Amino acid sequence: MQIKRHDRSHIVTLADVSEWRIWPGDTPHTLQWLPTTELDVVRVQHNVCSHALVNRTDGSHVRVISADRNWPARAVRRALAGS
Repeated sequence: MQIKRHDRSHIVTLADVSEWRIWPGDTPHTLQWLPTTELDVVRVQHNVCSHALVNRTDGSHVRVISADRNWPARAVRRALAGS
């Protein structure tokens, strides 16, 4: 699936109009994405993230949640402190 809009670094809208909030630590991985980048949405087992967007070209991935949800601040601080 291709990117429809990615004008804010932490939110991406896909061609199917689904919107995803990108995990704060994964945002730098999205800087090379182009509108032609093909992504797959997959469910993941993670204590905070529900899905990942996987780049079909290179296999890289970013963790995401639905854009209508907010990250639980405490969980984000714990996770980023541990990385």
